[in-house]
Amino acid sequence: MTVLESLNAALQRAMAADPRIYLLGEDLLDPYGGAFKVTRGLSTAFPGRVLTTPISEAAIVGMAAGMALRGLRPVAELMFGDFLTLAADQLINHAAKFRWMYNDQVRVPLVVRTPMGGRRGYGPTHSQTLEKHFLGAPGLKVVAPCALGDPGELLVQAIQDDDPVLFVENKLLYLKQVLGPSPAGELEVIPGGGAGDASYRLGLRGAPPPALTLAAYGYMAELAGQALVQLAYQHEIFAELVVLTRLAPFDLTPVLDSAQRTGRLLALEEGTLSLGWGAEVLAQAAAAPGLKLRRLGRLAALDLPVPAAGFLEAGVLPGADQVLQAAKKICAPD
Repeated sequence: MTVLESLNAALQRAMAADPRIYLLGEDLLDPYGGAFKVTRGLSTAFPGRVLTTPISEAAIVGMAAGMALRGLRPVAELMFGDFLTLAADQLINHAAKFRWMYNDQVRVPLVVRTPMGGRRGYGPTHSQTLEKHFLGAPGLKVVAPCALGDPGELLVQAIQDDDPVLFVENKLLYLKQVLGPSPAGELEVIPGGGAGDASYRLGLRGAPPPALTLAAYGYMAELAGQALVQLAYQHEIFAELVVLTRLAPFDLTPVLDSAQRTGRLLALEEGTLSLGWGAEVLAQAAAAPGLKLRRLGRLAALDLPVPAAGFLEAGVLPGADQVLQAAKKICAPD
């Protein structure tokens, strides 16, 4: 099963089990089934509960928030995450605040799904990774599925949550095969690594104790896994990878536990470098009581718009080779 199929099957299950769940967004109706086909077949299976909308992200999220206030459980799709900025007011100043403004008398069980990320040549306004701008907003949860475990189950959990959830889906993950608790190949999920709804810990099968912790989410976890294997075979540098799926509320316990063992930490993200997710990871790690780290590092996109030309895009977004080089630098002799 691919990540896309897992998400589609999860929506099928959730809508069959709960008539309060409605989908709304641009071009969701069959036969098109949405720009990335996550909602394909749902308007046929659940007529009247999949609503096509005008091209207005603020209206989509605002209407969904109103539906949630009236007892429904809407799932709103924004066709491209770049335009999440147009719905920022509805999410941050309204949906995320209503519970607190009205003294816990109302809840807003709203999910906003949106694809993020580049590497497909879509250009500056359709290739960004913008979720960092929504992290830390009180009352708003942010989840980013990966190709481990069951991404569909993460979506079901988000739909069942009584508070608003921003569900960020990297475009390049859609066609990735979902890997179970014991994936085939060189990598394995390490027992006791917090596998579940929030994190996974991966390492090379049969490797010595790791000397480096890689922290990543979304598609960067895929690239980090590739680099982890190359580090071991080409440079005899052994690392473990902690993959987070819940970005907010911010819980770094799995990352800090790993870094305590390895003494080195490299945070990876596809968003731009300045003031990013990785900066907060390193800040919390540096301030963690009793955590003694020999070296810290970050890797992220350059602070530039994402180009449309493939070779330029590859120069702006971090790839597996850049992860490899950054890891080698952190693990170089003192």
